[in-house]
Amino acid sequence: MATIDIKVPSPGESISEVRIAQWLVKDGDVVEKDQVIAEIDSDKATLELSAEESGQIKLLAEADATVNVGDVVAKLDTSVAPTAKKEVEAKKGQEAKGQDQEAKSPEKEAKGTETKKPEAAPTATAAHATPVAVKMMEEKGLSADKVKGSGPNGRITKSDVAAYVAGGVDAGAVAMNGWGGKRDQKRAKMSTLRKKVGERLVMVKNQTAMLTTFNEVDMSAVMDLRNKYKDKFKEEKGVSLGFMSFFTKAVTEALRLFPNVNGQIDGDEVISFDYADIGIAVSSPKGLMVPVLRNAESLSLAEIESSIKTLAIKARDGKLTIDEMTGGTFTITNGGVFGSMLSTPIINPPQSAILGMHNIVDRPIAVNGQVVIRPVMYLALSYDHRIIDGKESVSFLMAIKQMIEDPSKMVFGGKEPGEVLLGL
Repeated sequence: MATIDIKVPSPGESISEVRIAQWLVKDGDVVEKDQVIAEIDSDKATLELSAEESGQIKLLAEADATVNVGDVVAKLDTSVAPTAKKEVEAKKGQEAKGQDQEAKSPEKEAKGTETKKPEAAPTATAAHATPVAVKMMEEKGLSADKVKGSGPNGRITKSDVAAYVAGGVDAGAVAMNGWGGKRDQKRAKMSTLRKKVGERLVMVKNQTAMLTTFNEVDMSAVMDLRNKYKDKFKEEKGVSLGFMSFFTKAVTEALRLFPNVNGQIDGDEVISFDYADIGIAVSSPKGLMVPVLRNAESLSLAEIESSIKTLAIKARDGKLTIDEMTGGTFTITNGGVFGSMLSTPIINPPQSAILGMHNIVDRPIAVNGQVVIRPVMYLALSYDHRIIDGKESVSFLMAIKQMIEDPSKMVFGGKEPGEVLLGL
């Protein structure tokens, strides 16, 4: 019998232990080569563990267990051919079929006939409800026999359900998605990723001189430009034009003007970069991930949008790699997609600053001495005061504001076209 040890691979440098998030196969299953058999939860991402060869697997570690990198968590018997998988499944099917036939034997059926109680017939109101009313009752967790129908032959209508809900529903009639008045508790082990995120956030608060500065930006110019060209942009570039690409481009130009915002502290030294690797916070089923756009300063708006879309899909599907989430020099997070009006984002270490975007709301502002209604977004820049002065942080945020309010400045390095023409 040829046996292969399946060991925990190293997810990345400095990571010594991981958690087995879940086994995707059962003990004794016959697996094929390169088949994903488990999900491994590390400090930075959830990785997949695959079978090196085909064979029958024996699990040596429990799901949710914390193991060290290099530990043997399963063994693979390669003498069991993949074709045996079909035989095992067929055998299980025959056993299930035999059990089913036994359950349906005359003796069982006779016994079942004696003890089986007749099912209650559905109530008239349950059988007489409009499709819309049925859907509403399902959403509210209502039983049809609770609602009195006013339609023909007592049929329940949408207005009947609405009237019942408006009149007050007894607690027993509504499931409330688990909020049923009980006092049950459930404990679940915190994921390795969530623990690491918590540790890093606390570390940032305790070990950096973090400060946040705010400003507001009139989104009219960008929104008008987007509305004018979004269809043509999508047709020619194959990707939708969003606001994130404008802000990413504005950030890279502002970082060129204020390089300290793009720097990092390493012990007693300050590291500066002649490139901008921008981390873009994206939502995933496992929480907020921050994949990195490499050399974002050299990307076009279309390339930025395409890269963000690709990374967001990977985050959603749990396919982001460690390399795709490390090495950023600056981060952008957009709480506005969730409705946030204002927040103080926390720096993503070892970076020195992070830009927080928020929702766009029509607000009254003063323009040339007149009060007008404009789409306004609040911006927040959190920064490490040890490396970035107040003047730099405010000027950096002002540069972003000016480029968003006048997008042509992004093309001319944050300057007016006339200034570039005159060499000023």
